[in-house]
Order: sequence, then C-alpha cells, then structure tokens
Amino acid sequence: MLMVFVLAGALWAVGWALKTPLRLRWGMILALWLGVVAGHLLLPEGHPLRMATGERAEVWLAVGVVALVAALYRAGLTRLKRRVAARTTPDKPGAFRPAELERYARHIMLREIGGPGQRRLKDAKVLVVGAGGLGSPALLYLAASGVGTIGVIDGDRVENSNLQRQVIHTDARIGLPKVASAEVQMRALNPFIEVRPYHRDLTEETAAGLLAEYDLILDGTDNFDTRYLVNRAAVAAGKPLIAGAIAQWEGQVSLYDPARGGPCFECVFPVRPAPGLVPSCAEAGVAAPLPGVVGSMMAVEAVKHLTGAGASLRGAVVIYDALWGETRRIATKPRPGCPVCGGHG
Repeated sequence: MLMVFVLAGALWAVGWALKTPLRLRWGMILALWLGVVAGHLLLPEGHPLRMATGERAEVWLAVGVVALVAALYRAGLTRLKRRVAARTTPDKPGAFRPAELERYARHIMLREIGGPGQRRLKDAKVLVVGAGGLGSPALLYLAASGVGTIGVIDGDRVENSNLQRQVIHTDARIGLPKVASAEVQMRALNPFIEVRPYHRDLTEETAAGLLAEYDLILDGTDNFDTRYLVNRAAVAAGKPLIAGAIAQWEGQVSLYDPARGGPCFECVFPVRPAPGLVPSCAEAGVAAPLPGVVGSMMAVEAVKHLTGAGASLRGAVVIYDALWGETRRIATKPRPGCPVCGGHG
C-alpha cells in the first residue's frame, strides 16, 4: 500500500511543479486509484501486484468511499460559504446585499419608496431619545425598515413594570440598560444595520453634539424637561424632530421642523403644564397597546420623511383616542417670537 501512496505523492508533486490545474491533478490521483482497484478485481489472488498493493480490493474501495465523503463535504461547505458570502457581501461598497434586496422587497415595490427611497433609508442616521413605550416600537420598525444607522439614548435599566408595554425588552433582560436590551433585539431583527447605544441621560452639555450627528430625531420621552431640551437641541442643529406622547388612552405625534417652514415643539406648546396636570404613565396608567400604535406612527412618519413619501406631519398634530377609536388632525403653525426658533420672523 505504501507504494501506491508514494506514487500518488509523486504525481501530485510533479503536477504542482508543472503548475497543472488542480482538477487535473485530482484526476491523476483518481486514475491511479481506479487502476489499483481494477488490478485487484482482475488479477488472480497471490499476484505480485496485488500483494504489493494491499492484497484486497475492499481496502481500496473503503479508501475511495472515505475520499468521496470528504470531497462531498468540502464541496458542500464551499457552496454554503458562497451562499453566505452572496447574502452578506455586497458587490461594491454601499450596495445592497442580495439578502437585503429580498428583505426590503415590499418597500421597493411601493412606488412612493422604491429602490431610491430604500437607498435613502440605508444611508440615513436616526437618533431615538428614549427606549421605553414609544421608543420600543419606533426602534423595531426603524430597524425592520432598513434605516442604516440608528442611535438610541436612555439612562434607565429594564424593569419588570416596563414589560407591560415596552415590547423591545424581555423578562430575561430585566436589569440590563435599556439601550443594551434594545440593541440585542434590533440586531436580532436586522443584522444589516448599525446600532449606536448611549447608556446615559441626555443633558444640555451633550445634546447639541449628539443630535448634530444624525439626520432625524425621534423623541419618545415621558417628561417635559427632556422634551423641551430635545426641541432646543434639534432647532439649534437644524434637525427635524418627530415627537410623540401618550397618556392613559390617548396619544399624539407630530413632525417639528422649523428649518423647513414648520413650527417647533415650543411653538405649539409654549407653556409647560402645571405640576400634576399631566400625570405620567406611572401615575395615571396607560393601555398596553397604545404606545405601540403611537410609536409605530412615529416610525411611519420617519420613513415618510426620509424617503419623501406622501405628506408629512410638518405643521400638524395627529391625536389618537384609543378608547373611542377616533383620530383628529390639528393644523399648527410657527409662533411669532418663539424663543427657540424665532417663529420665522
């Protein structure tokens, strides 16, 4: 048997030295194996050639079976790697991967979005302030929609009481920072996006610099201090702001964009409610699906704004009353003398 393996090695070495194609070298090894098997099957027992090559054909048939299994495994592994590469590696930088085209096909079919709109989503950077009730559905649908870079800032950790309505988190992630929990879920939903988690509260010192890195801001916070802070920073950076709010059975959403002719948040709400007049969800309760409805509306407005589809909510507030199944649209306009945006003169 040793003689056969030595001969096989010699054939391979000669082929390598002559730069013979790999397929031809394997062909020579296959021809050698077939010759040995044929000799064992055709030559009589005790023949010197059979004695020198292992005496029994079964040994070489077993070697052939093992080699065949190894070759099939290698071929299958190579094919699988090519399929994975085709799904994850674009043909050129910035191009859609085949898996992305399949994933976003329902978007691309919409005439209002199409390929160019999906390209704009992929190139967009959106910051979501708050990973709670409104942030949860907004983040999930931004990720599912293919927004290329999504930032999320929140200083809180996941608590048991959050899970009644904050659907991006799970029981197993209680105690984790909300931004870390949200990142896990968003990456599991769409591995083709970049997620930037910021486990901290938004402050006057950090707001301007952070918002300047993004194209669009979504505010899903539950306190007026942060809402006014986000509005000031968005106006200063010239960034459009989609803000939502919920309480008990009612929610609202609007696009504040004074850089493009709309009012800012403080134009519409110049005076903060008196303490206790607008209780928080923790104080007054909230229907579990309501944040899902309003947060999803925020995500829809984000997709529309980024792709240029339809009519945005710039200059309008939509109020949704879940208890009575009513939706109202109220027109808004810049307020002259607004201390934040100036009311356009």
